[in-house]
Amino acid sequence: DGQQGILRVTLKYDLDGQSIIHEIARTSRPGLRIYSSVDKLPRVLAGMGIAIVSTSKGVMSDNNCREAKVGGEIICTVS
Repeated sequence: DGQQGILRVTLKYDLDGQSIIHEIARTSRPGLRIYSSVDKLPRVLAGMGIAIVSTSKGVMSDNNCREAKVGGEIICTVS
């Protein structure tokens, strides 16, 4: 098939109209892949943000990785 899925991002704003997401920072890049075991996954903003991780079980948030006890490549962090 070779067709990719669609990623739909819906932005969220607080009552003052300020964006809830302040930064999306790419961690891994083609020249430097960043891998982490489940016990060394980063805690973004002390748990208020998330890290997006590519694992053998699919793309997951850092919290889902901890629940499934799997590590992988850290794609980006959202804070």
